[in-house]
Amino acid sequence: MKSDRLLSILLLLQTRGRVPARELAERLEVSVRTIYRDVEALSATGVPVYAERGRHGGIELLAGFRTDVTGLTADESRALFILAAQGAHAALGLDAALGSALRKVMAALPAPHRPAAEMTSRRVLVDATRWKGGPQPAVDLDVLQDAVFADRRLRLRYRHSGYREARTYTVDPYGLVSKAGVWYLVADRRGRPQLFRADRVRSATVLDDAVRRRPGVELADAWEVLRREVEQRPGGIDVTVRVRRDRLDLFLRLMASSLVSLPGEGDAGEGEDEGREAADSWATVRLSLGVVGEARQLLQFSDRVVVVSPPEVRDELARAALSVTALYQRVG
Repeated sequence: MKSDRLLSILLLLQTRGRVPARELAERLEVSVRTIYRDVEALSATGVPVYAERGRHGGIELLAGFRTDVTGLTADESRALFILAAQGAHAALGLDAALGSALRKVMAALPAPHRPAAEMTSRRVLVDATRWKGGPQPAVDLDVLQDAVFADRRLRLRYRHSGYREARTYTVDPYGLVSKAGVWYLVADRRGRPQLFRADRVRSATVLDDAVRRRPGVELADAWEVLRREVEQRPGGIDVTVRVRRDRLDLFLRLMASSLVSLPGEGDAGEGEDEGREAADSWATVRLSLGVVGEARQLLQFSDRVVVVSPPEVRDELARAALSVTALYQRVG
């Protein structure tokens, strides 16, 4: 709608200062001619806006002009008060700032929208951490933030998973990402994107050198590449298990990170009797495990989970069960 577009132009100019007409047209998905007509409409309402043509021209508000109109719709107001994981704000030292900002937004909202926004903050909670994820180690993001916002290179002492000793790297940071309660530094190392878990950073030093990012690459671009690499990384061992249906929900929650297929997916090759039994009391689930030893976590489900294949995983669980039995016989 034109009124929304006019307000968007006004807020963009307040935030950015001078903005080329072509950039406004691209952001608002209209023609440059429409942008100039909108500028004339704003001027007619008393907004001190003007346009300068030429190579360095653009559209700009008169210096010092501000408006406190938020322009938020009812849905936009509610969306602002659905708080994301509070741990993210705390880790960045922004809990107090977030609360202050929301109070200011509440004060600036049109009166009819305030009750709905306030109710949303009391009725909807977003918790980004996984069930039974365990306590997360304390993470000091101060130095990482300093490098990210100052556009400086970082020298890291970093311990990779499975290694005792930390290694030293010089990296070019794009930014910080919080995924399922875990903080990651996204950075280039020798011109290639790499993920660094913040809780494995043993020390970090901001260097005087300016960051050397690849041209045209933003944080979202680098993260998307790395995210796909992690999700498409081939698993080590494909495991087929049968799960008692009275434990299926719990099993799916606890083993979510290893799931390859859910019950009912990919079972076409089973015999009729076997399929009927599975449908009655058992569900077939496929997992992907990194190493055979990871299968020991299936013992927590006792006789409610049976490994169908491969044989080496069945043997591993049998050895583990015998070892536990022998241990309790000795201590008994």
